[in-house]
Amino acid sequence: MLETGCHDGSAIVFAGVCQAFGRKTPFADMRKTVLDGIDFEVPRGQIVCLLGPSGCGKTTMVDLIIGNTIPVAGSVTVLGEQAPYPHARKKVGYMPQDEALYDDITAEENLRFFGAMVGLSGARLSDRMTELLQFAKLEDDRKKLVSHYSGGMKRRLSLAVAMLHEPELLVLDEPTVGLDPAHRRVIWDEFDRLAAEGTTILVTTHIMDEAARCHRIVMLQNGRIIAQGSPADILAQTGTSDLESAFLALDVESEPGAGEGSDAGKEATDA
Repeated sequence: MLETGCHDGSAIVFAGVCQAFGRKTPFADMRKTVLDGIDFEVPRGQIVCLLGPSGCGKTTMVDLIIGNTIPVAGSVTVLGEQAPYPHARKKVGYMPQDEALYDDITAEENLRFFGAMVGLSGARLSDRMTELLQFAKLEDDRKKLVSHYSGGMKRRLSLAVAMLHEPELLVLDEPTVGLDPAHRRVIWDEFDRLAAEGTTILVTTHIMDEAARCHRIVMLQNGRIIAQGSPADILAQTGTSDLESAFLALDVESEPGAGEGSDAGKEATDA
């Protein structure tokens, strides 16, 4: 049974979050705004997707959730705490966009090392390693050096590392990039199972069919939320038949000079 870690049923809460990078001096502010007034919540036990093109702010939001950076304005709350998450951190599983694996040891040794870091040992660690190597389709390559793995194999091992300690919250940055459709389907079926058991999953993607499997989508463009809601809600609000068309319609509405914004765009943002 997963512990209750956040008030009001939300695992993640962004409140008025702004983020900027660059230099600020007494004479000039040369920072570039990359997130502008972000408000959203991730309900416990749901799969929530950050959807948008490269450079829209998805990874910056992930960095804030993990505590790699702090916002210049607003607040980020994860499992009831703000960074540096003294108690919540051990309840979070994180898969970065770039693999954080040790290439000079085997997959088995990577899992054993990361398992020890989150307090797993003995039979429990061995059992989880076996389960996840089977899930990642790496059982026959468990003793192979990670440096000899393909990109797809490394992605699957990275996901196994994030899932190893059965975290309350999974934060996954582009987890299926480079994977074939069969592997993607297996992974998303597992996400559905985990969410049904109470795990909260935040995933970033630009793949529309993956977004359609989420309980809730947060669409981003140029550091702003242009819509959020269930896939069905967003399609209904935009009067479109697929998420790609919905995103394009909302993107046009969000452009400067496009008027005060349509009801669909406003409702999606307020959803």
